[in-house]
Amino acid sequence: MSSRAPLWRAVAAFAVVAISLALALTSSAKLGLDLKGGTQIVLQAKDSDRAKANAESTDRALSVLRGRVDALGVAEPTLARSGDTRIIVELPGVQDPREAAEVIGQTAQLSFHEVLRVPAQDEKAAKGEQLLPDESGAPVIIGKPLLDGTGVKNATAETEQQGLGEWVVGVQFNGTGSGGWKQLVSDACSNTAAGNRVAIVLDDKVISSPGVVPELCSSGGGSSTQIQGSFTQESAKDLAVLIKGGALPIEVEIVEQRTVGPTLGKVAIDASIEAAIIGIILTGLFIMFVYRLVGLLATIALGSYALISYGLLVWLGATLTLPGLAGFVLAIGLAIDANVLVFERAREEYAERTEAGLSPALNTGFNKAWSAIIDSNVTTLLAAALLFFFASGPVKGFGVTLSIGVIASMVSALVVARVLSEWAVRRAYVRKRPGISGLAGTGRIRTWLAESGPDLMKRSGTWIAVTAVVAVLSIGGIALRGLNLGVEFTGGRLLEYSSSQSVSVDEARDAVGAAGFPKAVVQSSSGEDGKENITVRVDDISNDEAFQIEEALSGVAGDVEKERDELVGPSLGKELRDKALIAFGIAIAAQMIYLAWRFRWTYAAAAVLSMSSVVLTVVGVFAWWGKPIDGVFLAAVLSIIGLAVNDTIVVFDRIREHTRENRKRPLRQVVNEAILQTIPRTINTGLGAMFILAALAVLGGDSLTDFAIALLLGLSVGILSTIFTASALAVVLEERWPYDPSDPGNKVIDPYANVDDGRSTTGAVV
Repeated sequence: MSSRAPLWRAVAAFAVVAISLALALTSSAKLGLDLKGGTQIVLQAKDSDRAKANAESTDRALSVLRGRVDALGVAEPTLARSGDTRIIVELPGVQDPREAAEVIGQTAQLSFHEVLRVPAQDEKAAKGEQLLPDESGAPVIIGKPLLDGTGVKNATAETEQQGLGEWVVGVQFNGTGSGGWKQLVSDACSNTAAGNRVAIVLDDKVISSPGVVPELCSSGGGSSTQIQGSFTQESAKDLAVLIKGGALPIEVEIVEQRTVGPTLGKVAIDASIEAAIIGIILTGLFIMFVYRLVGLLATIALGSYALISYGLLVWLGATLTLPGLAGFVLAIGLAIDANVLVFERAREEYAERTEAGLSPALNTGFNKAWSAIIDSNVTTLLAAALLFFFASGPVKGFGVTLSIGVIASMVSALVVARVLSEWAVRRAYVRKRPGISGLAGTGRIRTWLAESGPDLMKRSGTWIAVTAVVAVLSIGGIALRGLNLGVEFTGGRLLEYSSSQSVSVDEARDAVGAAGFPKAVVQSSSGEDGKENITVRVDDISNDEAFQIEEALSGVAGDVEKERDELVGPSLGKELRDKALIAFGIAIAAQMIYLAWRFRWTYAAAAVLSMSSVVLTVVGVFAWWGKPIDGVFLAAVLSIIGLAVNDTIVVFDRIREHTRENRKRPLRQVVNEAILQTIPRTINTGLGAMFILAALAVLGGDSLTDFAIALLLGLSVGILSTIFTASALAVVLEERWPYDPSDPGNKVIDPYANVDDGRSTTGAVV
C-alpha cells in the first residue's frame, strides 16, 4: 500500500486541528440573547398611506429605529432586516422591555399641526380636522399636518442658558422641514384664539402642544426651535427621543418579543458543557470497551470534534443559541456512528481475510463505510437546512450548529480518527497482537447472530401490523388529548419567574387571577439552586399587563426574578405553525427523492414510511403526556427525521450490497442476513448516542430536557423501526415490484463498484 494517502491525510488532519486551535484562541463565539440575557423584539413592517412595505422601505425604517435604539443607551445593540419586511432588534442586558418596546415599537407617524381651537361641548371635528386630547388630557381640534418627522434633523434635551437650569427640548429642522415649520409658525401666530399653539402628534397622540412665543412669530420660524415647559431631565429626554426618531416611512407592529434573564443562559451553558463532557466520557469508555485500541483513538479524535466545531462556529461568525448547544452535543453521536460503521466493517473484513492483516481490513472498512456515512449525514444536513430556513429565533441557530457539528464530526471521524487508527495498526507491536486492536474477532453477539440469529423477515407482516397499531394509538392521543402547542405556534405570552421563597401553584394562580388574568395557565416547577420556578401562560398581553403579573407574584412569593418572557403575536404564531408543517412535508419529500436516487423507490418509500411512523410515535407520546409542542420540539422532530433515516440507510446499504452479490437467493433470506449483520452497529451507535442524550436530559435543565427526551424516544423507536418496520416494508414492496436489472430505469448507484477490498494484495503492508 502506498504511504502517500496516509501522509496527505495526516497533513490535512494536522492542518484542520491547528487552524481550529488558532481560531479558538484568537476569537470568541457570538452568544445569542437566550445565553447572555436581554430582549429581542421582532417588528413586522406594514403598508402605510405613504409607502408600501418592501425591502427598501424597511431599510429606511431600520435606519430610523437605529437612532432610537442608540438614544436608549443600550450597549452593543443589534438591528437587522430579516427577509423583506421584518426587523429584528436585539438589546443585550435589557430585562424590562417596557421602555424599549414603547420607543422602538412606535409606528412613529410623527407630525406637526396647528391647534385650530378648543372645541365646545359635544363639538366634533370637521373634515380635514382631528379631535384629540392634548398632553394634559384637554380636548383640542387640530388641522392637517404641515410637517412630519422626516423634516426633523435632530432633537435634544438641553438646559436653557437663561433659564436657571430649566430643561427644554431643542429641535432642528432640515431643508425639507424648514418650509413646513415656517408655515406652521405663521398660521399659529395668526390664531390667537387658540393660544398660538402647535401640536406635535405621534400616532394620533399629542405628545406636546406648546404655544408659539412672540419672538418666534416675529422671526418667522427659522430652522430650529425650543419646546419649553415643566420638563424634568428625564421627560425632556423622552420627548427628544420621540421627536428625533422621526416618522417611519411605514408602520411597524411587534409580532414577537423575547426576554431572557441573565442567569438562565449561564446555567444552560454550564449544563450543556457538563452534559457534553459526561456524554463524551461515557461514550468513550463504551467505545474503548467494545473496540479497544481503535476505540481509544476514536475517542481522542472525538476530542478534536469540539475544537473543530468551535473553530467553524467563530470562523463563520454564527451565533450560538441554547438549542444550538444541543445541536453540538447531538452531533457527537453522529461522529461515533461513523467510527462504529468503519470498525464493524473492518472486523468483517479481518474475519474473512485474517492473513492479509489489520491495515487492509481497516482501509477496506473506511472505503466500504464511506457511502453509508455520506448518505446518512446528507439526510441530517437536509433536516438542518430546513430548520435554518423555516424556523425562527434560537431554533434557527440549532440548524446552523447541527450543520457545523455534522461537518466537524465527519472530519474528526474520517480524517483525524483514520490517521490515528491507521498509524496504530501498522505498528509491529499491534500487528503481532491483533487482539488489542479491537478489530480482530467479531464478538459473541455477532457470532450468535451469524450462526443462529432469528428469521426476522419471516414475520414481516406482523411487524407492519404492530407499526400500524402504534400509529393508531399515537393518532388517538393527538385526537383525544390534543397537542399542547406552545406560544410560538398559537400566539400569546409565556412568562417564567424564579423565586427563593416556596409558593404553591394554587397561591400563584389565585394571585394572577386577582390581578385580572383569571384564564392564565399557571404552573410551578423546581428551578436551579433550590429556587421555585413559576410559569404563566396568557393571551397576547401588553408589557404593562405583564408587569402587573410580576407584581402580583411578588406579593405571594417575595422578590421574583424574570427568567423568560416570550411574546408571539397570533399572526406570527400561525405563520410559524404553517412553516413547521411545510418543513415537515419538505423533509419527507427531500428524503424520498434522495433515497430514490441512491437506492430504489421501493426502499425510499419504505424508509420514509418508517421514519414517519417514528415521528408520529414521538408526537403521540408527547400528546398523551401533555408535553409542550414548541420550536425546540420542532428541532427535535427534524433531528429525529435525520437520525431515523440515518439508521435505515445503513441497513439498506448492506441490503443493497448483499442483493447485488446474491441475486439467486430468496430476497427475505438476503435481507434478514443483512439486518443481522448490521445489528451490532445499530446497538453500539444507539448506545453511544443515548449516553450523550441521557446526560443532556438530566443536566440540560428545563430548556433542554424535553428536547433530549424527544430525541431519546425517537432514537429508541427509530432503532426498532429500522430493524423491523423499514426492512419489512422494503421486502413487501420489492416482492410486489421486483427489481429488473434489464430495465434502464432501475439502475441505482452502486457505491462499491470501484472499492478495492484489498483481496488482490500480495505484499506485506508496512
